[in-house]
Amino acid sequence: PDADAIKAIDAALAAAKTSGKHVLLVMGTNSCHDSAWLANLIATARFAPVRDRYEIVFADIGMPHAGLVRHPEVPKRFHFRIKGTPTVAILDADGHVLNRKAAPKWRNAASRSDDEIYAELMEEEEQ
Repeated sequence: PDADAIKAIDAALAAAKTSGKHVLLVMGTNSCHDSAWLANLIATARFAPVRDRYEIVFADIGMPHAGLVRHPEVPKRFHFRIKGTPTVAILDADGHVLNRKAAPKWRNAASRSDDEIYAELMEEEEQ
């Protein structure tokens, strides 16, 4: 919660410009079941290709939809009104959101299958 989320995002965007990767920005919080579940899933061996594909940033924004607000500058920067956590944005190296419609649906991450999540994160086309 005390990490400088904007600094981490800016570092990931800079790395993406060098690597040619997109940025996977996970806006959630440790106290959110779905956020923690997704973070742990991404850390598994099966998801190593996902970690290789993206510059990944976990930004603790609290649970604004439930009145717990942390780092409101993060969703504001990318023009999100948080309806649930996690909200997962895929950004190009210039910080443009590539999956605006799909980003909020991650709030039920723990209810989705590993296969579905893997397939969505590994899709070749921009969403």
